[in-house]
This record gives sequence, structure tokens and C-alpha cells, in this order.
Amino acid sequence: MDEMTARKLLCDACSELYDKDLLVSAGGNVSIRYDNGFLITPSGRNKGSLSPDDMVTISVDGKTKGNGRPSIEYKFHLALYKRRGDVNAIVHCHPLYCTALAVKGERLNTALTPEGVILLGDVPMVPYRTPGSDELAEEVEKIYASSAALMEKHGAVTLGRTMEDACNRMEELEFQAHLQLLVGNVEGLPEEEIEKLRKFS
Repeated sequence: MDEMTARKLLCDACSELYDKDLLVSAGGNVSIRYDNGFLITPSGRNKGSLSPDDMVTISVDGKTKGNGRPSIEYKFHLALYKRRGDVNAIVHCHPLYCTALAVKGERLNTALTPEGVILLGDVPMVPYRTPGSDELAEEVEKIYASSAALMEKHGAVTLGRTMEDACNRMEELEFQAHLQLLVGNVEGLPEEEIEKLRKFS
């Protein structure tokens, strides 16, 4: 993938996530692996009005290349890319229902529907640490084996082989969080069915 294609994919993803109310104003950050590093959204900017040229390049050693100020959360993106060679896109945002669960400290039950099991698998809760801190990056890195996680009192993060995968996963994560808050404490799918569904993931 050439640089301009990566920039456009990242920009288009931000617009789509913003239009679906998954990204709000200047909150959250999105990245895509490119060359020997990755591109990430800039700090403090409304994600619904970014252009491809606004995206910031981070090298494999965590250095900013070129102009622009990267999102303060770039450290945990870097940590996840280093641990997961199969991941090429990361979405972090503060969707309302995911964040509601994260504020309550309530784990997401992905076994309410087949789609939750297939698309999300187990969704851990990252303990709260100050945004942008090394401590937060260390905690997020611990969930590297998962495709999605809630972040206590903060928001949510999803990983994908492609940008489409990561965005779809965030949309599904928010749907499942909304569903859980609507239905309350109900019994999920039986374990034997969950095992069958995991084969599709």
C-alpha cells in the first residue's frame, strides 16, 4: 500500500466512524500500519473534518516523522503493532454505550448473540490509567491477544487485519454494549453453541 492510499483510508475511516457517532469531536484516535511504522490521527482535531494530509507518521521507534502533532495515545498503538504483526489498523474511541459500561466497570458479555461471539470474542477491561501515559500503554499492551477491549472510565479499542475489520469491530462492540444495557443481566448462548461459533471467527 502506498502512503497516499493509507492516508486516504485513514481519513475515510475517521469520517465513517464520526458519521456513525462512534467518534465524537476531538476524542479518540485511529491508526493504520504503513511502511516501517504507522499513520495516526493528529492530536486535538475533530475526526470528522480531517484531510489525508493531516495524518501523522510514527516510526517503529516511536518518533514523529514530518509535520503534525500525533494523538497523545500513540504509545499504545505502537505497543500493539509491535506485539501483533497481523494487525494493520487500530480504532480507539469513546462510543456512548461502550463508555457507559467502562464507567460502570462492567465487562461486556459477547455471548448474547452469535455476532458478538464471532466478531469480538472475549472482551477484556483495561484498568484505568491516565490517557497518553506510559502506564496506559503498558496496560493496553497486555490485551494484545484480544481483538477488542473496553477501557475503564475511558472508552474502547478494536484491532483489525484491515481498517474495515477494525471499524466493523468497533461498530459491533457498540451494538453489543447497547444491547447489554437494554436487556440487563440475561443468560447468554450455551457454551456448546459458543464453541461452534468460535470456529467462524
